[in-house]
Parts: sequence; structure tokens; C-alpha cells
Amino acid sequence: MTRIIVGKVVVNIGVGKSGEPLEKAKRGLEELTGQRPTVRGAKNSVRDFGIHKGEPIAAMVTLRRDAALQFLQRTMAAKRNSLKASSFDNFGNLSMGIHEHIDLPDTKYNPDIGIFGMDVSIALTRPGYTIAKKRVHRNIGKGHRITKDDAIQFFQKQFGAEII
Repeated sequence: MTRIIVGKVVVNIGVGKSGEPLEKAKRGLEELTGQRPTVRGAKNSVRDFGIHKGEPIAAMVTLRRDAALQFLQRTMAAKRNSLKASSFDNFGNLSMGIHEHIDLPDTKYNPDIGIFGMDVSIALTRPGYTIAKKRVHRNIGKGHRITKDDAIQFFQKQFGAEII
């Protein structure tokens, strides 16, 4: 019951404008993950950038189970198995950025798509965490929560990560 598992991996590409650049990012994200991405709209209007509230400006994919682990292994290889300790939060989650998607192994440059960066967020869970998400929910006990140190040890053991 105390083993840690990867709950989900969320991959986000923020383009900043709708139209052709967003379509290219969606195609690239689908090639990388094998899943169809969903479009995310702007939370607020930014007059200087010409962005309106609700305008589609980003694409994201949520990966779970085996697809999440496979993508996470490719991501760790792109980061050269090194992670910053400041990337972990106090609840066992991790966020990191990939500067260029062609840094991922087995990814070739496609001139139709171009090069884009992405944000990767990883949520770690334990068996029994779903009790907090049910309709009649309960709190997760302090002894069962994932701490920052637990998450760091998990990545060192599971992926051979070096923490900077």
C-alpha cells in the first residue's frame, strides 16, 4: 500500500496564439504521445499580445499507465537523467520543461511542424489516493501522503535520476 506509482503525466505546449502554429503543435504532440491532444483556451485577455479570453492558445495531453511511463523514460533521457530539487513540490509532484521536442529520443525533425518546447507535469500517487476523489470523500492520512523526499527517492530508484 505504500508503494509509489506514476498517476499521470500531463504534457502541455503553450503556443500563445491560435491558428496554424497551434495546429502544428497539436500534430507534433500527437506524434510524440500517440494520443489526440485537447485545446486549451486563454484564462484572461492580454491586450498587448492580442489574446482574448477563451481563445485557443495551447494544446495538452494527459498520459496514464504504460503510456505515461514510456513517455517519462523518454523525457528523463532528454533531461540526461538530472532533475532540480526545486522542481518537486511538497506533495510529491514534479514539473519540468523540455526546450526542444527533438531532444526526446527517437524523435526526428519534421520541417512541416518545426521545433517547439513543452511543459511536463508528473503526479505521483499511492494505492488508496482515490478515496479523496470519490463523491463521499475522505482525507488522505499524513502517514500515507507523498512528501518531497519520497518523490525524490522514487525518481532516483525508478529512473536513476540525479538530483541537482
